Amino acid sequence: MATIVTVGAILFILANLIYFFKDQHFKYSYFSTALFLKLFFVLLSIMISFAVLYYALSFDNPMLRVSSPSGKPVEHTFLNYLYYSGVTILSVGYGDYIPTGHLRFFALLEAAIGLLLPTAYFMKVLDSKSNKGNE
Repeated sequence: MATIVTVGAILFILANLIYFFKDQHFKYSYFSTALFLKLFFVLLSIMISFAVLYYALSFDNPMLRVSSPSGKPVEHTFLNYLYYSGVTILSVGYGDYIPTGHLRFFALLEAAIGLLLPTAYFMKVLDSKSNKGNE
């Protein structure tokens, strides 16, 4: 039963995404696949770069701690830092890991980039729409 519900949910999500990107209902709608892919790969590369930075900074001292009363250090694996970087850049902020030391500053910087890049993407799309309308 769980498999049927899971497959149904995934198909529903995919159908909604296809509907959203294929819908030409709006008169001035514009979607640039090139800009979207560029944003995706830039965010992905920044996320990986920050994960490498976090991983390197944590060689000597643990910089990520588990958000629990014990506050034990997170296991020093690249995948843990990649997960933390992804949660930070996407502004999800589950709160299961807490940065300490220098990671706090870099986490703020990464979160700011994660907010500003998509904003710049949408501003660029809006600007290109207005330039097409002026021609």
